[in-house]
Order: sequence, then C-alpha cells, then structure tokens
Amino acid sequence: MNNKPMTVEDYPLATRCPERIQTPTGKPSTDITLENVLAGKIGPQDVRISRQTLEYQAQIAEQMHRHAIARNLRRAGELIAIPDARILEIYNALRPFRSTVAELLAIADELEARYQATVNATFIREAAEVYQQRDKLRKAG
Repeated sequence: MNNKPMTVEDYPLATRCPERIQTPTGKPSTDITLENVLAGKIGPQDVRISRQTLEYQAQIAEQMHRHAIARNLRRAGELIAIPDARILEIYNALRPFRSTVAELLAIADELEARYQATVNATFIREAAEVYQQRDKLRKAG
C-alpha cells in the first residue's frame, strides 16, 4: 500500500492516481465499470466513497490551506463506519432541547470508543459546551 501523502498535483484523484483509490469493500476503483455492475461484481457498497479516499481529499485541501474543508472531509470519513440509523439518532439528539449534557457526552464517548470517530466526538463535546452556555439543553428529570 502506498502511504505517500496526496498532493495538489494528485487531484483529481480518479484521473491522476486511480490505483490508490479503493471502494469501501477494498476493490480498486477501476473495477467500477458498467460491465461489472451488470455482472453483479459491483454492488451498492462498492460505489460509496471510502474513508481513505476522503482522507486523501483532506490532505489535498490542507495543502491548499482549506483547513475547514479538510476537517469536514475527515469528519465525513469517520461517519462512514457508523450505521445510518445511528447517525440519524445522533442528529436528532443534537437538536436544541433534545438532550442533556450527560447524554451528549455519552454520545461523544461512544463515537470515540466504538467507531474511532475522534473528530466527531470532539464536535459533539463542543456542541454540549455551547448548548450549556446558551441554555439549549433538555432539563434532566
């Protein structure tokens, strides 16, 4: 596996370095062809973006001094491992007055421990702090 960081010259990834792009199931992106889809060799999980591809995009964004975009790409990469239903539950928990500070901190701990989603866990902890400052938390009880 090539661990060399991506550079601006590598963009667009699919054109400049397709050999480094893989599907979430580990197939090379070059395997995504109409023929393979029709033959059943490529399924829905194969056409989703992988965490590694989002990391490559984040590396390029950082080189362009687009740190907020890089952070968002890494946050998105972490979310790939989390089931969609759980993401929706977390989204609803983040709405004002829906959660206590303890519930939000428990979500952050879960994200970190279960999914290694440290960027998202930090985001949830920051949200808990801001909600506490702005009185946007559900009252315990």
